[in-house]
Amino acid sequence: MKNPADIFSLKDKVALVTGATSGIGKQQAIALSGAGASIIAVGRDAARLDELMQQLPGPGVAVRTDLSTADLAETFKEAIAVAGGVDILCNTAGINLREPADQITAESWHSTLYLNLTVPFFLARELLPVMRERGGGKVINIASLQSERAFPNSAAYGASKGGVAQLTRAMAEAWSADGICCNAIGPGFFPTALTAAVFEDAEIAARNASQTAIGRNGEMKDLDGITVFLASAASDYITGQVIYVDGGFTAK
Repeated sequence: MKNPADIFSLKDKVALVTGATSGIGKQQAIALSGAGASIIAVGRDAARLDELMQQLPGPGVAVRTDLSTADLAETFKEAIAVAGGVDILCNTAGINLREPADQITAESWHSTLYLNLTVPFFLARELLPVMRERGGGKVINIASLQSERAFPNSAAYGASKGGVAQLTRAMAEAWSADGICCNAIGPGFFPTALTAAVFEDAEIAARNASQTAIGRNGEMKDLDGITVFLASAASDYITGQVIYVDGGFTAK
Protein backbone atom coordinates (compact mmCIF):
# COMPACT_ATOMS: atom_id res chain seq x y z
CA MET A 1 0.00 0.00 0.00
CA LYS A 2 1.23 3.47 -0.86
CA ASN A 3 2.20 5.57 2.14
CA PRO A 4 -0.59 8.15 2.65
CA ALA A 5 2.06 10.76 3.48
CA ASP A 6 3.30 10.56 -0.11
CA ILE A 7 0.33 12.61 -1.33
CA PHE A 8 1.82 15.57 0.53
CA SER A 9 5.28 15.11 -0.96
CA LEU A 10 6.55 17.80 -3.34
CA LYS A 11 9.56 15.84 -4.52
CA ASP A 12 10.51 16.77 -8.10
CA LYS A 13 8.18 19.79 -8.00
CA VAL A 14 9.22 23.41 -8.54
CA ALA A 15 7.50 26.25 -6.68
CA LEU A 16 7.75 29.91 -7.66
CA VAL A 17 7.02 32.13 -4.66
CA THR A 18 6.62 35.91 -4.97
CA GLY A 19 7.21 38.11 -1.94
CA ALA A 20 9.56 35.41 -0.69
CA THR A 21 11.92 37.60 1.31
CA SER A 22 9.61 38.22 4.28
CA GLY A 23 6.39 37.31 6.02
CA ILE A 24 4.03 34.82 4.47
CA GLY A 25 6.06 34.40 1.29
CA LYS A 26 9.19 33.48 3.19
CA GLN A 27 7.26 31.04 5.35
CA GLN A 28 5.76 29.43 2.26
CA ALA A 29 9.12 29.10 0.52
CA ILE A 30 10.66 27.34 3.53
CA ALA A 31 7.63 25.08 4.04
CA LEU A 32 7.48 24.04 0.38
CA SER A 33 11.21 23.41 0.34
CA GLY A 34 10.88 21.26 3.44
CA ALA A 35 8.23 19.18 1.64
CA GLY A 36 10.67 18.50 -1.21
CA ALA A 37 10.08 21.28 -3.75
CA SER A 38 12.77 23.26 -5.49
CA ILE A 39 12.14 26.97 -4.96
CA ILE A 40 12.25 29.97 -7.27
CA ALA A 41 12.24 32.78 -4.70
CA VAL A 42 11.19 36.22 -5.93
CA GLY A 43 11.86 39.43 -4.03
CA ARG A 44 13.24 42.94 -4.24
CA ASP A 45 15.92 42.76 -1.54
CA ALA A 46 19.13 41.01 -2.59
CA ALA A 47 20.42 40.57 0.96
CA ARG A 48 17.17 38.99 2.13
CA LEU A 49 17.11 36.70 -0.89
CA ASP A 50 20.64 35.54 -0.05
CA GLU A 51 19.55 34.94 3.54
CA LEU A 52 16.55 32.91 2.38
CA MET A 53 18.71 30.77 0.12
CA GLN A 54 20.72 29.79 3.20
CA GLN A 55 17.56 28.91 5.14
CA LEU A 56 15.92 26.69 2.53
CA PRO A 57 16.17 22.98 3.35
CA GLY A 58 16.52 22.19 -0.37
CA PRO A 59 17.63 23.77 -3.65
CA GLY A 60 16.55 27.23 -4.71
CA VAL A 61 17.03 29.93 -7.31
CA ALA A 62 16.75 33.61 -6.38
CA VAL A 63 15.16 36.20 -8.66
CA ARG A 64 15.63 39.80 -7.60
CA THR A 65 12.96 41.95 -9.22
CA ASP A 66 10.28 44.53 -8.53
CA LEU A 67 7.01 43.01 -9.69
CA SER A 68 5.39 46.43 -9.92
CA THR A 69 7.61 47.21 -12.92
CA ALA A 70 8.86 43.80 -14.10
CA ASP A 71 8.18 42.34 -17.54
CA LEU A 72 6.31 39.23 -16.43
CA ALA A 73 6.83 37.52 -19.77
CA GLU A 74 10.62 37.76 -19.55
CA THR A 75 11.66 38.03 -15.90
CA PHE A 76 11.48 34.38 -14.93
CA LYS A 77 12.59 32.59 -18.10
CA GLU A 78 16.17 32.01 -16.98
CA ALA A 79 15.21 30.88 -13.47
CA ILE A 80 12.58 28.50 -14.83
CA ALA A 81 15.12 27.03 -17.24
CA VAL A 82 17.59 26.51 -14.37
CA ALA A 83 14.93 24.97 -12.12
CA GLY A 84 13.54 22.81 -14.91
CA GLY A 85 9.99 24.17 -14.93
CA VAL A 86 7.25 25.35 -12.58
CA ASP A 87 4.52 23.28 -10.94
CA ILE A 88 3.39 25.60 -8.13
CA LEU A 89 2.86 29.36 -8.08
CA CYS A 90 2.41 31.21 -4.81
CA ASN A 91 1.17 34.73 -5.59
CA THR A 92 2.17 36.18 -2.24
CA ALA A 93 3.72 39.61 -2.91
CA GLY A 94 1.42 42.44 -1.89
CA ILE A 95 1.11 45.91 -0.39
CA ASN A 96 -1.25 47.70 1.98
CA LEU A 97 -0.63 51.45 2.17
CA ARG A 98 -3.22 51.93 4.96
CA GLU A 99 -4.54 55.23 3.62
CA PRO A 100 -7.81 56.81 4.80
CA ALA A 101 -10.34 56.60 1.99
CA ASP A 102 -10.40 60.38 1.54
CA GLN A 103 -6.63 60.44 1.01
CA ILE A 104 -6.27 57.67 -1.58
CA THR A 105 -4.82 58.95 -4.83
CA ALA A 106 -5.26 57.48 -8.27
CA GLU A 107 -1.59 56.49 -8.16
CA SER A 108 -1.78 54.66 -4.82
CA TRP A 109 -5.05 53.00 -5.85
CA HIS A 110 -3.61 51.69 -9.10
CA SER A 111 -0.32 50.56 -7.52
CA THR A 112 -2.20 48.56 -4.87
CA LEU A 113 -4.53 46.87 -7.34
CA TYR A 114 -1.71 46.22 -9.79
CA LEU A 115 0.54 44.36 -7.36
CA ASN A 116 -2.22 42.62 -5.37
CA LEU A 117 -4.58 41.69 -8.20
CA THR A 118 -3.18 42.30 -11.68
CA VAL A 119 0.22 40.66 -11.20
CA PRO A 120 -1.24 37.39 -9.80
CA PHE A 121 -3.45 36.96 -12.87
CA PHE A 122 -0.91 37.79 -15.54
CA LEU A 123 1.94 35.91 -13.86
CA ALA A 124 -0.22 32.80 -13.57
CA ARG A 125 -1.21 33.13 -17.20
CA GLU A 126 2.42 33.41 -18.27
CA LEU A 127 3.21 30.19 -16.41
CA LEU A 128 0.26 28.22 -17.79
CA PRO A 129 2.14 26.72 -20.77
CA VAL A 130 4.92 25.49 -18.49
CA MET A 131 2.46 23.91 -16.07
CA ARG A 132 0.48 22.31 -18.88
CA GLU A 133 3.65 20.76 -20.31
CA ARG A 134 4.34 19.23 -16.90
CA GLY A 135 0.84 17.76 -16.61
CA GLY A 136 -0.81 20.38 -14.40
CA GLY A 137 -0.05 22.62 -11.49
CA LYS A 138 -1.19 24.57 -8.46
CA VAL A 139 -1.83 28.29 -8.09
CA ILE A 140 -2.06 29.61 -4.53
CA ASN A 141 -3.23 33.18 -4.16
CA ILE A 142 -3.32 35.22 -0.97
CA ALA A 143 -6.73 36.56 -0.03
CA SER A 144 -7.46 38.34 3.25
CA LEU A 145 -10.03 38.87 5.97
CA GLN A 146 -10.72 41.95 3.88
CA SER A 147 -11.87 39.76 1.02
CA GLU A 148 -15.11 39.66 3.03
CA ARG A 149 -14.92 42.39 5.66
CA ALA A 150 -14.16 46.11 5.64
CA PHE A 151 -11.36 47.45 7.83
CA PRO A 152 -10.41 51.09 8.45
CA ASN A 153 -7.91 52.81 6.14
CA SER A 154 -7.85 49.93 3.68
CA ALA A 155 -10.30 50.67 0.86
CA ALA A 156 -7.80 49.99 -1.93
CA TYR A 157 -6.35 46.93 -0.20
CA GLY A 158 -9.81 45.57 0.58
CA ALA A 159 -10.92 46.09 -3.01
CA SER A 160 -7.86 44.24 -4.27
CA LYS A 161 -8.37 41.33 -1.89
CA GLY A 162 -12.06 41.09 -2.66
CA GLY A 163 -10.91 40.86 -6.25
CA VAL A 164 -8.45 38.09 -5.38
CA ALA A 165 -11.29 35.93 -4.06
CA GLN A 166 -13.24 36.30 -7.30
CA LEU A 167 -10.10 36.02 -9.42
CA THR A 168 -9.34 32.69 -7.75
CA ARG A 169 -12.75 31.35 -8.73
CA ALA A 170 -12.34 32.68 -12.28
CA MET A 171 -8.88 31.10 -12.59
CA ALA A 172 -10.30 27.79 -11.41
CA GLU A 173 -13.14 27.95 -13.92
CA ALA A 174 -10.74 28.71 -16.77
CA TRP A 175 -7.84 26.37 -16.01
CA SER A 176 -8.86 23.49 -13.74
CA ALA A 177 -9.81 21.31 -16.72
CA ASP A 178 -6.11 21.43 -17.63
CA GLY A 179 -5.19 20.04 -14.22
CA ILE A 180 -4.30 23.43 -12.75
CA CYS A 181 -6.02 23.90 -9.40
CA CYS A 182 -6.38 27.49 -8.22
CA ASN A 183 -7.11 28.30 -4.60
CA ALA A 184 -6.46 31.09 -2.12
CA ILE A 185 -5.39 31.27 1.50
CA GLY A 186 -7.17 33.90 3.59
CA PRO A 187 -4.88 34.60 6.55
CA GLY A 188 -6.11 36.04 9.80
CA PHE A 189 -3.79 38.25 11.85
CA PHE A 190 -0.18 37.12 11.46
CA PRO A 191 2.94 39.09 12.48
CA THR A 192 4.24 40.29 9.10
CA ALA A 193 5.51 43.56 7.68
CA LEU A 194 2.00 44.36 6.43
CA THR A 195 0.50 43.95 9.91
CA ALA A 196 3.31 45.57 11.91
CA ALA A 197 1.10 48.52 12.85
CA VAL A 198 -1.45 46.10 14.32
CA PHE A 199 0.99 44.04 16.36
CA GLU A 200 2.85 47.09 17.64
CA ASP A 201 -0.34 48.08 19.48
CA ALA A 202 -0.77 45.48 22.23
CA GLU A 203 -4.38 46.47 22.83
CA ILE A 204 -5.37 46.02 19.18
CA ALA A 205 -3.46 42.74 18.93
CA ALA A 206 -5.20 41.40 22.04
CA ARG A 207 -8.61 42.50 20.74
CA ASN A 208 -8.01 40.71 17.44
CA ALA A 209 -6.95 37.56 19.30
CA SER A 210 -10.12 37.68 21.39
CA GLN A 211 -12.23 37.78 18.22
CA THR A 212 -10.94 34.39 17.08
CA ALA A 213 -12.53 31.12 18.12
CA ILE A 214 -9.15 29.73 19.19
CA GLY A 215 -8.24 32.77 21.27
CA ARG A 216 -4.91 33.79 19.74
CA ASN A 217 -3.45 35.45 16.71
CA GLY A 218 -1.66 33.42 14.07
CA GLU A 219 1.90 32.15 14.28
CA MET A 220 3.80 31.86 11.02
CA LYS A 221 4.09 28.07 11.35
CA ASP A 222 0.27 27.89 11.20
CA LEU A 223 0.55 28.55 7.45
CA ASP A 224 2.83 25.59 6.70
CA GLY A 225 0.18 22.89 6.54
CA ILE A 226 -2.28 24.72 4.30
CA THR A 227 0.51 25.79 1.94
CA VAL A 228 1.87 22.27 1.50
CA PHE A 229 -1.65 20.84 1.26
CA LEU A 230 -2.73 23.20 -1.53
CA ALA A 231 0.55 22.65 -3.38
CA SER A 232 0.40 18.85 -3.21
CA ALA A 233 -1.60 16.00 -4.70
CA ALA A 234 -3.63 15.93 -1.48
CA SER A 235 -5.70 18.84 -2.83
CA ASP A 236 -6.15 17.64 -6.40
CA TYR A 237 -9.97 17.82 -6.18
CA ILE A 238 -10.08 21.24 -4.54
CA THR A 239 -10.19 24.33 -6.73
CA GLY A 240 -11.73 27.79 -6.73
CA GLN A 241 -11.78 27.99 -2.95
CA VAL A 242 -10.72 30.62 -0.43
CA ILE A 243 -9.62 28.82 2.73
CA TYR A 244 -9.41 31.02 5.80
CA VAL A 245 -6.57 30.31 8.18
CA ASP A 246 -7.72 32.71 10.87
CA GLY A 247 -8.28 30.79 14.08
CA GLY A 248 -12.01 31.07 13.52
CA PHE A 249 -12.10 34.89 13.19
CA THR A 250 -14.57 34.70 10.32
CA ALA A 251 -16.65 32.09 12.16
CA LYS A 252 -17.66 34.49 14.95
